[in-house]
Amino acid sequence: MVSSPNAGPAGSTFRPVRYELLTLGDELLLGLTANGHLSFVGAQLGRRGVLLQRNATVTDEAATIEREVRRSLAEADVVIVTGGLGPTVDDRTREAVAAVLGQKLVFDESIRDAIAARFAQIGRRVAENNLRQAYRFEDGEVLPNANGTAPGLWFERDGKVVCLLPGPPNELQPMFTEQVLPRLEQRGLLFEREAYVQIRTAGIGESSLEVKLQPVLQPFGEALSVAFCAHQGHVDCRLSSPSGALDLGKLEEIAGACARLLGEDFVCLGHDSLGRVCADLLRQSEKTLAVAEAATGGLLAQAFSDLCGACKFFAGGVVCCSQDSKMLLLGVPECLMLQHGVASAECAVAMVAGVAESLQADFALAITGFAGSTGGPGGNPVGAMHVALQTPQGTWSRQLSYPGPRGTVKQRAVNAALDWLRRELVKAQRSSPATGNSERVMQ
Repeated sequence: MVSSPNAGPAGSTFRPVRYELLTLGDELLLGLTANGHLSFVGAQLGRRGVLLQRNATVTDEAATIEREVRRSLAEADVVIVTGGLGPTVDDRTREAVAAVLGQKLVFDESIRDAIAARFAQIGRRVAENNLRQAYRFEDGEVLPNANGTAPGLWFERDGKVVCLLPGPPNELQPMFTEQVLPRLEQRGLLFEREAYVQIRTAGIGESSLEVKLQPVLQPFGEALSVAFCAHQGHVDCRLSSPSGALDLGKLEEIAGACARLLGEDFVCLGHDSLGRVCADLLRQSEKTLAVAEAATGGLLAQAFSDLCGACKFFAGGVVCCSQDSKMLLLGVPECLMLQHGVASAECAVAMVAGVAESLQADFALAITGFAGSTGGPGGNPVGAMHVALQTPQGTWSRQLSYPGPRGTVKQRAVNAALDWLRRELVKAQRSSPATGNSERVMQ
């Protein structure tokens, strides 16, 4: 909870409010579906100066939903409820919340028309139970759902807000960012922009990062709030000033000084992924990238194919797990694999050269190794990975060691490959008079 009223970056008044999130669904409690709503909603609100005070995950039982909603309304200013807005008998959120609010549910013709239009798009008829989703609170508002049939519902009374959102992430997330956040901002319940400046780093541990940044951060004392958060592949440092002693311009100035001190360990200001930063650098230099993967099963290619406009810089990727596929698709010599093994530095170099040539790419990455659950011949343990990088200046390989679960090993290898590529692209940008230096990453 914000300790005192604050002026937002653009001068807007931001009053102290308490936010609570209720995530509904038996599938969450049974572990059948991961509860990504907490991390998504918490992160979105956190960026705008709000700390969620409570998250409760509860069953689909109407009595349980009513009890938790009553509790949240008694304590919170904004209550966000996710899930249970579907057409089936176990979707009870709408009715349960209406009972707590004392609201009559009324049939809305516009919702029915939207449901019918969506079904028509996919060539299906509207089932009778889908019309359950066409009801709204009598004194509430509808949040249109462009990606599903269940609209969100919005209700305000006595300075309190209740927001109901559908459970599927592909429906909830765009509705939250495009509709819920703007409404909350208009009511002075959020900053107009991020309430902190985030420095994203890679290749440096959390404790080492704190020590390295002390000369820049320490002089500001209690006026500057510093928070570190370690992720797989990168560490974030968030700078804020809850007291308001340091304005946004000053925070950005401090972040810039940190970036210069970090050198190549600095990735960007903000929340861009390593893949996105690499993509931006490739676009700026008008270069292309290709990837070849044996142990990571397409994760490396996904880091780029998930980005809008990937075809402009990403030539493509090859997933080749078997020895035959490496020979057929990448031209890796059989004798090389027999002599050195399919998970070796020599094989990684041959893979990267093959994919760069076949896809005519300026840069290329390749990953091979033993992600688990067993190691390989020649004393190679689980987690022994080989990454190769080809640039216009040459080809190199690195051996990595990441003991741990298979999924963790694969993701860490991908992150290491992306960070290696990023560093090489930054070096190339700095040395190129046509593109200038890497200050653009800080913009």
